[in-house]
Amino acid sequence: MIPAENFSERVLSWFDQYGRKNLPWQQNKTPYRVWISEIMLQQTQVTTVIPYYERFMQSFPNVESLAKASEDDVLAHWSGLGYYARARNLHKAAKRLVDEYESEFPLTVEGVCELSGIGRSTAAAILSISRGVQAAILDGNVKRVLARFHAVPTWPGEKKTETMMWDLAEQYVPADRPGDFTQAMMDLGATLCTRSKPQCLLCPINEDCAALQIGDPTNFPIKKVKKEKPTKNTIMLILLDSNSNVLLEKRPSVGIWGGLWSLPESNEEDQLVMETEQRFQCQLSSANRLTSFRHTFSHYHLMIQPIVFAMGMTGAVAESTKYQWYSKEVALTLGLPAPVRQILEEVLSH
Repeated sequence: MIPAENFSERVLSWFDQYGRKNLPWQQNKTPYRVWISEIMLQQTQVTTVIPYYERFMQSFPNVESLAKASEDDVLAHWSGLGYYARARNLHKAAKRLVDEYESEFPLTVEGVCELSGIGRSTAAAILSISRGVQAAILDGNVKRVLARFHAVPTWPGEKKTETMMWDLAEQYVPADRPGDFTQAMMDLGATLCTRSKPQCLLCPINEDCAALQIGDPTNFPIKKVKKEKPTKNTIMLILLDSNSNVLLEKRPSVGIWGGLWSLPESNEEDQLVMETEQRFQCQLSSANRLTSFRHTFSHYHLMIQPIVFAMGMTGAVAESTKYQWYSKEVALTLGLPAPVRQILEEVLSH
């Protein structure tokens, strides 16, 4: 194993020459700006995040503006990014920062971890990049680099393995330029030490990489045995009134698509139609069944059957907190799950 200081020197030297330095969140690196980027980048590619980040920062340039915003507005800015609990936690944490911390981030990793939606690695990234705190991160990119460099023989998701990898990550963080080292490790995993087809010949630590010496770096990190994802089925009701307004339903704040506006749905078509007819004292007919399609979550597939019904009347809703009629123009500005937006864009375009 090469000395820790030599590891960081080689990684930083590579970063100085080849690392990414012009991403939007790398300018004016305040804790708030870094925080937003780190949350958006969880489970999401950089190219996807950039336009979302720029729009988000334009609307919510600081923690106070985010705390004052409505949850609907925050979710609307997040619509399409997925994993919507991230947005709800951002909003919740912003309110706490304003109410309890005078809008300033805590000074320690432990303190930042007390905020909603922020774990040890994200907290370390925020503080090292924005404040130069010597703290290690262990996101997916860094796990991959370390697992290959040390040819870690067990799945990183196991508690014992994860603890060992945290120890490795901590020993490599230099006291000087810890923020640049954090960014360098993320860049190394994202651009060279990629999941498939890693560019080992260009890697600054390739001479000492155990996985490369073994012969096939892509065998690391050790993969968890995958289970086949189950498939669930649902029917989504697109109800249009005589003015072509569409009925949307506010999802509960927790669970899948929490807090977003969605379409009424059920796995029982007859029950869904009956409940809708009772709610509006009308009879639905002329069902137009659209092509069903599959949407995939992390743990299961969802087969969606959209059905369009037209009402010969103007919609009126008693339960206004849960159900609302929206015009085509307004509906598409709301926080919507990606498959619901897909359905509405198809239906409302006609």
